[in-house]
Amino acid sequence: MARNKHPEQTVQRILDTASQLFFQQGYGKTTLQDIIDATRLSKGAIYHHFASKEAILIAVVDRIGDFNSAVLAEIRDKKGPTGAEKLRDLFRTSMKLSFQGKILHMLPFLIENPKFMALQMQSILGEAAPDYVLPILREGIADGSIRADHPEQLSEVLLILSDLWLHPILRPSTPDQVRARCAFFNQFTQQYGFALLDDDLVDAMVEFCHS
Repeated sequence: MARNKHPEQTVQRILDTASQLFFQQGYGKTTLQDIIDATRLSKGAIYHHFASKEAILIAVVDRIGDFNSAVLAEIRDKKGPTGAEKLRDLFRTSMKLSFQGKILHMLPFLIENPKFMALQMQSILGEAAPDYVLPILREGIADGSIRADHPEQLSEVLLILSDLWLHPILRPSTPDQVRARCAFFNQFTQQYGFALLDDDLVDAMVEFCHS
């Protein structure tokens, strides 16, 4: 049997196709056969790289995460804004990226998948908090725009609250519940010298209550 001389291209082809199908049809309505037909690859070629449709989904989500991380790194490394200004920009951008249509069509499955939720926590505590939020918090403490005695712990709490507790996609809620949680979140962060949620972002989150 001839060996695949371009395995990376094959993986990208599978992920590009699956991402488009998940976006158009939703994860639940997309079958592995749909992916096989659309890529025009054999079942063996698909299974050589991915053990299941779930494995393809996780890889698609990881790829979206890699893109988002590059965007957030630009904000973290920007020169000029204070730490508090960077933090507001980081959270605004992060929340809006998570509203992307492509991820929304996958969420009903992801939310109920313990593996995904475990990966989400691992990503928050092992990457997002220490690599993006913590450096900005320390920068803000140094320039006086942020007041915090325990920046490492604060970086983790901010992300857990915003990504898991606050987010209306991961936690379906009424508009009033979303607004109340946003008000509490801003009240909580104000003790550290900043508020992360502006009116436009709160309105965008409320819109997902009607989706």
